[in-house]
Amino acid sequence: MSEPLRLTDQKRAAILAAAIAEFRANGFQSTSMDKIAASADVSKRTVYNHFPSKEELFAEILLQLWQRSLARRDLPYRADLSLREQLLALVAQKLDMLDDDNFLDLARVAIAETIHTPERAQAMVAKMGEREEGLTTWLRAAQADGRLRPHDPAFATHQLYGLLKAFAFWPQVTMGQPRPSAEARQHIMTTTVDMFLGYYAQPSPTGT
Repeated sequence: MSEPLRLTDQKRAAILAAAIAEFRANGFQSTSMDKIAASADVSKRTVYNHFPSKEELFAEILLQLWQRSLARRDLPYRADLSLREQLLALVAQKLDMLDDDNFLDLARVAIAETIHTPERAQAMVAKMGEREEGLTTWLRAAQADGRLRPHDPAFATHQLYGLLKAFAFWPQVTMGQPRPSAEARQHIMTTTVDMFLGYYAQPSPTGT
């Protein structure tokens, strides 16, 4: 049985929940620390004790959403499984995160803030890419195992995720298109992975 949260942790959780609601409803510019404090039923001083600025609060929300979507899945490289099978699982993990309503709404807020004040938003948007290291680590391990061509794992990570986002992130964020259906999602996954392996996979008599 989990222990009850300390009062300070309860207040931090309340601030984060209130901030998510405010940012989603009003955007970054129109949301103030005063509004967040009122919504969380805490003092403004309490908000600043936990988060020194609105930018840091927003960045923390993005990071937590990202971590929450990936924390349940630890997919290390396995030499006994095909590359295709493992990559499909990693890609499905990524699409699960992109399917989160909170993440999509807050991504819109972050992108809008980047357009209006790029110098201030750079750190926030950078947080959205920090959790892509999992795939980079996997690619590095597969490369060390001789099953992938020599390449820059970080570049290949962005390349693979870029293919996914072209269908399952940017159309939804920028044009309000619906999320891909189950059938479309499967097609995106398989074609993306097959294209990626078509270039990066080392020839093997047993396949990938």
